[in-house]
Amino acid sequence: MARSVYQWGLGAVLVVVTVLGLAAVWSSVKLARAEELPYIDLNQQEPLSSVAQAEIVPLRVAVAAVISPQGTFESYSALASYLSSKIGRPVELVQRRTYAEVNELVENNKVDVAFVCTSAYIIGNRDFGMELLVAPQVDGATTYQSWLIVPADSPAQNLSDLRGKTFAFTDPWSNSGRVFPTAMVKDLGETPETFFGRTFYTYSHDDAIRAVANGVADGAAVDSLVYQYAVAREPELGNKTKIIHRSPAFGIPPVVTSPHLRPQTKAELQSILLDMTNDPAGQAALDVLDIDRFVLTSDTQYNSARELEEKVGLLELK
Repeated sequence: MARSVYQWGLGAVLVVVTVLGLAAVWSSVKLARAEELPYIDLNQQEPLSSVAQAEIVPLRVAVAAVISPQGTFESYSALASYLSSKIGRPVELVQRRTYAEVNELVENNKVDVAFVCTSAYIIGNRDFGMELLVAPQVDGATTYQSWLIVPADSPAQNLSDLRGKTFAFTDPWSNSGRVFPTAMVKDLGETPETFFGRTFYTYSHDDAIRAVANGVADGAAVDSLVYQYAVAREPELGNKTKIIHRSPAFGIPPVVTSPHLRPQTKAELQSILLDMTNDPAGQAALDVLDIDRFVLTSDTQYNSARELEEKVGLLELK
């Protein structure tokens, strides 16, 4: 009996010792883990680390070659800087030679926003859902024209007088620089290939103006807004050319977005652009582009151009 009591007492002591030992070990483990885990103060506000900053993605803005690349960069740099200051991330200007190449960038989500020509919007909207963001307002209007120009000393008074002559188109997709003059030729029962002696593309409106001014081309059709913009900066271009025909008004080339752009980002950009006139820095950027302000627009604004493009078969192109 005494031996049993002794064994029981010894077992109890061993259990107590074991429990105390395990408790000590667990306490050590907890202490070690506490030392390993970093302390995070959620009230402390520190700037993002360089790694996080490196992950900031720039806003990519494509600008169609309505004017030559150098002129495009100079004109849109102020706008890019302004947008960057408002959205808090870099803005990257992207240029391509043709309107079709810019549309491809938008379609494949390679750019977020684009300044495109009227025809490029119509094709992009049809083919992959290109979306309108805003439209520029110039001299109180959101329209423009195609102006047929010839050298200042040319005897030509209308398109018929350019039969057999050298004619400069701007871009295969340009509403003012190719679609409208093609429609005029079609009304004469001919095609550009049969009507003109030779045609070529300049891939920008200011270069088409220079081609006429320098006697390289006998005529060209250009965006009325670009003509005014170019002549204001280079008066000699106005002295060396003259306008012999003006088209009806068309919806002004818009600012568009990729259909993949986040709705929140689209709304933010739209708000910034619409509010530029209320900010001195924004107004300064608009002044560089000769734009009054940006305004909301709608797809119906481009119906007249769409009808013209159906007439010449441009919408059959991809």
